[in-house]
Amino acid sequence: MTPGAFIAKWRASALKERLAPREHFIDLCRLLGEPTPAEADPTGAAYYFERGARKDTGGDGWTDVWKRHCFAWECKGKNTDLDAAFNQLR
Repeated sequence: MTPGAFIAKWRASALKERLAPREHFIDLCRLLGEPTPAEADPTGAAYYFERGARKDTGGDGWTDVWKRHCFAWECKGKNTDLDAAFNQLR
């Protein structure tokens, strides 16, 4: 995927937060020449979508993409409070 194709596709997207994260992340992997979670970790032991986790503030939460010892990724829709997204991710 080229940068222009990525930008055009996601600028035009009207997908809601629940529908877009996986495809957006896979497109980003393609853009950067990185393996997707399923390509990098076919067992899903350390890199996958929809990882459940305990929140800092208590209770259970989810992150859209998680890679052990590397990152957690929370995707939000346009015009969303990113501070709230960060708190959700923590």
